[in-house]
Amino acid sequence: MEELGRLSPGDSLSSKKLPVSVILDNVRSAYNVGSCFRTADAFGLESIWLGGITACPPHREIMKTALGSTESVRWVYQENTLDAINKQKSDEKLVFAVEQVHHSTPLHEFIPEKGKAYSFVFGNEAFGVEDKVLSECHGSIEIPQFGHKHSLNIAISMGIALWHFFLHFSGQE
Repeated sequence: MEELGRLSPGDSLSSKKLPVSVILDNVRSAYNVGSCFRTADAFGLESIWLGGITACPPHREIMKTALGSTESVRWVYQENTLDAINKQKSDEKLVFAVEQVHHSTPLHEFIPEKGKAYSFVFGNEAFGVEDKVLSECHGSIEIPQFGHKHSLNIAISMGIALWHFFLHFSGQE
């Protein structure tokens, strides 16, 4: 780990973060939640907000896929996902759902504004982001898909969206 230049979990928690949080809206698979923690750690996100039925650490299935990243990513549980959205908005974050909905912005057309902080909402594996949650977001971003299913695993969607954000935010596009 030292050769890879990896931070300890404690050092990671106090390190400079990408100005992004993720909100998981009623994600039913604890394995997916664990994978989202690993993705959040990989990108150095500020936090993950777990809403509704989303499982929380130290759930066994989260721990299996998170591989210790629950110790290096700040997380908060909110029984109502709308409370997480409202907190992010009160902290002056721009909140976008990553969801296939009418009038969504294709990911390749979404260019984050420098100097702004963001929060991205990812929804339930079967039903997506709840309508009442969507209505409180500043907008929706859609990952273009070309196959029959038009469906990606939540952790894959999170990785794609965050990589796009990172490239544009860091000026490496």
